[in-house]
Amino acid sequence: MKKLLSIASLLCLLVANAHAQTTLQINDSDFGVTSVFNDISSFEFNIDLPGNLVAGQSYIAPLISQIDYRINGDLRAMGSPSGFPGFMLTRNYTGDDFYAQSDEATLEFEIDIAADLSDGLQLSELVSNGSDPILLFNARELNQDPGRYHPPVLELFADGTGLLQNANNQSNTPNPSNNLLVNVNFGEEYIVNLSFDPSATTIAGPVAVPEPTAVTLLGLGSMTALLRRRR
Repeated sequence: MKKLLSIASLLCLLVANAHAQTTLQINDSDFGVTSVFNDISSFEFNIDLPGNLVAGQSYIAPLISQIDYRINGDLRAMGSPSGFPGFMLTRNYTGDDFYAQSDEATLEFEIDIAADLSDGLQLSELVSNGSDPILLFNARELNQDPGRYHPPVLELFADGTGLLQNANNQSNTPNPSNNLLVNVNFGEEYIVNLSFDPSATTIAGPVAVPEPTAVTLLGLGSMTALLRRRR
């Protein structure tokens, strides 16, 4: 009987992961935002990952189903290389398209082995490696058409601080708003510091194993018959 229960649990997990999708959600409502250079009025990142999150797993440029993000900024206070008074950047990518933007485009984080994902993933459950960020999202765009100034780098740290700034974006096709090639270094368009409570900031929903489906029960029946034949 214990063997059958183990098989049933395994089948449930396989079915759950086959159909599951996890969405990482990071937006300005969970953060204190302090301007360093120019202003960011709002931001939101939604990143869909296939399957359930797993405690103890490291995610470095993982498979991504979809990325949707937006950043709104006011650039009039201190100026910027683009010369724009502000911007509203919206990006919608499949995972392959996102990684194709540049070699540096990436998502990186690691979940602690002791993380309890039944109530979702909190930032406090991400692994800290010294001064490295617990979560890195780099959306650098290189030689895309058209060239854009404002795709971001987001870094969140274990001590409840973070940094959101423009990436070192470049292009060999002019930006349509000023007809100039993009060539900006980190933070030349905007830099804001972020603050947050790691234990109170949830970036993904609970991981739940569903009740056995008809497929699972069929598989369990097959396993049961197989075990009986072997006795």
